[in-house]
Amino acid sequence: MKISQKIQQAEKENRVWWSFEYFPPRTAQGLQNLLDRIERMRALGPEFIDITWNAGGRTSDLTSELVKTCQGLIGLETCMHLTCTNMPAEKVDIALKDAKAHGCRNILALRGDPPLGKDDWEAVEGGFVHGVDLVRHIRKEFGDYFDIAVAGFPQHQELPPEELAQELQWLKEKVDAGVNIIFTQMFYDVEIFIAWVKSVRAAGITIPIVPGIAPIQTWNGFIKSTSLSRTSIPQSLLDQLEPYKNNDEKVREIGIKLVADMCRRILQADIGIQGLHFYTMNLEKGTRMLLEELQLLPRVEIVKPLPWRQSLTPNRRTETIRPIFWANRTKSYLSRTENWDEYPNGRFGDSRSPAYGELDGYGISLKQTKEEAHKIWGEPTSFADISTLFSRFCMGELPALPWSDTKRSSETTVIATNLIKLNSLGFLTINSQPAVDGARSDDKVHGWGPSNGYVYQKAYLEFFLSAELLAALIPQIEQDPNITYYVINKRGDLRTNNHSDGPNAVTWGVFPGKEIIQPTIVEAISFMAWKDEAYELGRQWAKLYEPDSQARKTITEVMDTHYLMNVVHNDYKKPEAIFAPFFKATENVAHAREAKLHAHPNGNGQANGSAAH
Repeated sequence: MKISQKIQQAEKENRVWWSFEYFPPRTAQGLQNLLDRIERMRALGPEFIDITWNAGGRTSDLTSELVKTCQGLIGLETCMHLTCTNMPAEKVDIALKDAKAHGCRNILALRGDPPLGKDDWEAVEGGFVHGVDLVRHIRKEFGDYFDIAVAGFPQHQELPPEELAQELQWLKEKVDAGVNIIFTQMFYDVEIFIAWVKSVRAAGITIPIVPGIAPIQTWNGFIKSTSLSRTSIPQSLLDQLEPYKNNDEKVREIGIKLVADMCRRILQADIGIQGLHFYTMNLEKGTRMLLEELQLLPRVEIVKPLPWRQSLTPNRRTETIRPIFWANRTKSYLSRTENWDEYPNGRFGDSRSPAYGELDGYGISLKQTKEEAHKIWGEPTSFADISTLFSRFCMGELPALPWSDTKRSSETTVIATNLIKLNSLGFLTINSQPAVDGARSDDKVHGWGPSNGYVYQKAYLEFFLSAELLAALIPQIEQDPNITYYVINKRGDLRTNNHSDGPNAVTWGVFPGKEIIQPTIVEAISFMAWKDEAYELGRQWAKLYEPDSQARKTITEVMDTHYLMNVVHNDYKKPEAIFAPFFKATENVAHAREAKLHAHPNGNGQANGSAAH
C-alpha cells in the first residue's frame, strides 16, 4: 500500500500514526541483529518503515535486500531511499525494478550526500543533477506506481527571506513533478518547525508533511548528529541535558521527556499533522521509551491481521492459508514455496505442482552461528540432555531451538506444563498450539484479525519420538475418534489415520461482515515436504559439534532413528484431551520395561535408544 493511502486512512479514523527509519549495517552479524530488532519493533505498531540508501550509495544492494526482507518476510510496508549519488539512470532503473518486484510502492527520492572522500557533490555521467530530476525520471518510467517522498528542511526557516523563498520554490517544483509526501530532517525547535510548515503551506504546497523525530540517546551522539546537520537546539533544552552529559542513562531519560513534549506540541498545533517518523538509528529502547511516554500503543488490527506473519510481496499479498509446519520458520517457508504453482490465489498452493516440496537449492540452515549454538544449547551427550533442552525451551529459558527461530510464543505458556512433561517423557516437541474455543480477536494471547471477532483453534502437537514410544502411542490415539495424526520416518514412509485427502483446518476466525477465515492447516503432502527440512535441521545441529564428539553421535542417532509425528485433536472444546494418550502410552512403556526387568533380572531391560524417564 502507498504511504499516502495509509495517511489518508489514519486521518479518516482520526488517529495518530508513527513510522520508523533504519539504515543498512556494515556487517553480516549486524544485519541479522537488525532484522531481529525490526521484527521485535514491529510489535510497536509502525504504519511503515523506511530503509536508507546511505551516503554515496555504498550499501545499495543491502538496502534492496532489506526492503525485500521487510516486505516479504517481516510483512512491513517499506519505503526505500534512493539517491542520485554515484547512480547513473540505468542503475536507478534496476533499483526501482527490484523494489517493484519486492512489492515496495514507496520511494524517498534524494539528491544525496557527496561520495565518500569528496567534499562537493557532483553527478556521475548519465546520472541526475538534482533531486527533482530523479522525481521526474521515476514518474516518466513508472507512472503512478510509486508514492514519491522528498526531504524537507525546517532549518530553512532561519534563512534570509529571499533564500527561504528560493528553497520553497525548489520544493514546489518537486511537488509539481509528482511528489506525494515530505519527510523532514530532524529538528528540536518546535517553533521553527511550525513556522516552516506554515511557510510551506503559504507556498501552495498541500501534500502531507511528516516530521522527522530523533530520540535523544546519548549526549555525544546528540551533539554530533545536530552539529553535522546544523540543527538549531533551543538553549532551554541544552540547559536541561548538559549537566548530565556524562550520564547516558540520565540524558536519555530527560531527552525522552523533552522530545515527547515536542511531539505533543506538534500534534496539538492545528497544522494538520497526525503522524511522527522516528529516526531510530537502528536502536530500539529510545524509540520504545518515547512511544510509551507519548502513550501511543499499537492496535491489534495493525499488528496481527492473521495468526502468522503476512508477506507484502506481490504474489503473496492475497495468501490466506499456510501449513502449520513452518510456523516457527517463516523465512524458510517463503523461500521454499515461492515457486509453487497457483500463486497468487489467496489459498494454499496446488500440492500437485512438480515444484512442491523441493528442498535442494534453498540452503536449509540454522540461524545461529556455531558459537551462538554452543552458548544456547551447550553440548548434549545423551538423549536425556536433549530432552532437557526441549523442556527448557518450553519453560522460556532458551531463546531458540534448531526447529524454532524465535523464543516460545505467548500461546506456548498456556500448555507449557504439559509440554515440559511430554519432553521429559521422550516426546521432543518442535511445534504446538493449544485448543481455543471462541477467544475474542483482541485477546492478548490468542487474538488476531479484525476487532469484534472470535477465533478458534484445534489442539496441535508436532514432535520426534522413538519407535518404542510410537508403538505404545498409536493404540492409545486410535481409541479417540477425535484425533488425527500423520507420522513419517527419515526415509519418507508415511502412516496416518486420516482418510480425507483434503487439508484439516486447525485455526479459524469468525468476524463481522466476513466469511470464515481458515489461515492454518494440516495436510499430508505439505507434511512430507516439511519432513525433509525437519530432519535436515537436526543434521545441521549435529554438524556444529566435532565429528567424533559424543554430542554429534547422540543428535545424529536421534535423527536417524526417531519418527516425526503430528497430532490434531479435532474437538477444540476439550483442551486437555490431546495429552491423555501420551501419558497413558508412557505408563504402558514403563510397565512393559518393568515387566521385562522382572523377566530378565540379569539384563538391563533397556529397549531402543530412548532413555527411561
